[in-house]
Amino acid sequence: MEYRAPERDAYFLMFELFRVQDLWPQIPAFADFSEDLIQAVIAEGARLTSEAIAPTNAPGDEQGCEWNDGEVTTPQVFKTAYAEIAQGGWLGLAGNPEHGGQGMPKMLAGLVEEMLWAANTSLYLYGTLTVGTCVCIDTHGTPEQKATYLPKLYSGEWGGAMALTESHAGTDLGIMRAKAEPQGDGSYKISGTKIFITSGEHDLVENIVHLALAKLPDAPPGSKGISLFIVPKYLPDENGRLGERNDWASGSLEHKMGIRGSATSVINYDGATGFLLGKENQGLAAMFTMMNYERLSVGLQGLGSGEAAYQLASSYARDRIQGRSPEGAQNPSAAADSLLVHPDVRRMLLTQRAYNEAGRAFAMFVAMQLDLAKYHDDVQAQTLSELLTPVAKAMLSDKGFEGAVLAQQVFGGHGYVREWGVEQLVRDARIAQIYEGTNGVQALDLIGRKTLRDGGVTLRKFVDDMAQSEVADEHQADLNDALDRLVRVTAYVVEHAADDVNLPGAASTEFLELLGLTIYAWLWARMVAAAPSDDFGDAKRMTAQFFFARLLPRTQGLEASICSPADAVMAMPADLF
Repeated sequence: MEYRAPERDAYFLMFELFRVQDLWPQIPAFADFSEDLIQAVIAEGARLTSEAIAPTNAPGDEQGCEWNDGEVTTPQVFKTAYAEIAQGGWLGLAGNPEHGGQGMPKMLAGLVEEMLWAANTSLYLYGTLTVGTCVCIDTHGTPEQKATYLPKLYSGEWGGAMALTESHAGTDLGIMRAKAEPQGDGSYKISGTKIFITSGEHDLVENIVHLALAKLPDAPPGSKGISLFIVPKYLPDENGRLGERNDWASGSLEHKMGIRGSATSVINYDGATGFLLGKENQGLAAMFTMMNYERLSVGLQGLGSGEAAYQLASSYARDRIQGRSPEGAQNPSAAADSLLVHPDVRRMLLTQRAYNEAGRAFAMFVAMQLDLAKYHDDVQAQTLSELLTPVAKAMLSDKGFEGAVLAQQVFGGHGYVREWGVEQLVRDARIAQIYEGTNGVQALDLIGRKTLRDGGVTLRKFVDDMAQSEVADEHQADLNDALDRLVRVTAYVVEHAADDVNLPGAASTEFLELLGLTIYAWLWARMVAAAPSDDFGDAKRMTAQFFFARLLPRTQGLEASICSPADAVMAMPADLF
């Protein structure tokens, strides 16, 4: 698969829209990051992903992973590519400098993550679980745990994985059965079986560090009784070197629709040695440190899929000749005109592009809030990041999958066969809507915990901030209409949720999309205001025009649907399904 990282758009967002050259000098941790350094990181990430990573995508899908008596083998082409990611320091890009990380802002790391996801989703799954493991250990670990694990994880010598799900306990983690028995020496014996463990066992690294959820013998019931444990494949000795093999193993690999180069294991813990991470019975809160990182990362995965799909589809549409333009032959000397003369093909391509470019800006905005919260002690930024994380995960992955399907439609029958690579993108993109909390769960989180819990106050504050932004004059009225609609709908849900208890659940997915489209409108209006007077800027303005004319009006239908009772959803008796 050919892939070209969107470097020009990355520079535009970084320096022209969000103007980090003005923001970062105010943050001591970022004060030394020059424009030249930022551009060099983006350029090298683009080179890495286009030259070293993207060529491994299709071969990795074809070969897949193999399981043999507990040993897991990854696609042969992955080893050199993963080593280049590790040796280049990309896994520690935003890591803690005290333990070997580079301390880069999440805004910059997120741009590189998108490139890695777009180039090869299966391969970067090994990387993102490692980075998430680092985030969790750095946040909740003891000084000794950080010193033992972080340098090896940042370097890519070791890998990470998180072990949450059990066959009977998916989203409802409170009913898990995995047990942790204290041993009196500070260690615990972990027993139980976990499923869907991405990167749980593989051959790309010398050691794999699991973060596993389990319950202590005297734990309170439900989610309040869950603890988190570090359970490495090989137990490090006092010098951090590999010691004895731990008592867990891969029982099998899942046979999946897509991401076939990613090893997804059933893991059996048979009295494996583990070490408490954080406090007893507070493991779920600690794990959410990792999961919130992964949720934004999975949103970036969806964005990467959407970008890769758009690149394939637009290239194909330029070269493929088929039919004539409604306005008459545009290329009379040829047997037919290119697909780009057909309005419906342009509709599909512009839909992909409008969602991708707004999604990239949205992901960077959320990453900026995370940076401000972590490095600038900005409480408002922390609150806003918590509100927007579920929106980013769901919106980016929904639109990424939609973009992959649209690309397949542009290809027609050729999009259904393997040689073009589009059918793999469709298969690979689908998972992003499901794991790290399904998008339905993200929508429930948004409408329940993030909106109804405070009566919509946080969301209304964000709407007020959007309304006061500097945006392009030509889109101000449409943006104002969208913001007013969001305020009306939020007020309706807050007012009626107590009397119609099924309303939040019935409306949650549409509510998330309404908010997502409104944010995209705000960002498009800002991007047009910041766009330069050149071909790049012209393309921004024309794509924005398409978004406001053909995509934003969908919010009108969403308003009508959300502001209707839940009876239509709940009326049918269960035995009629």
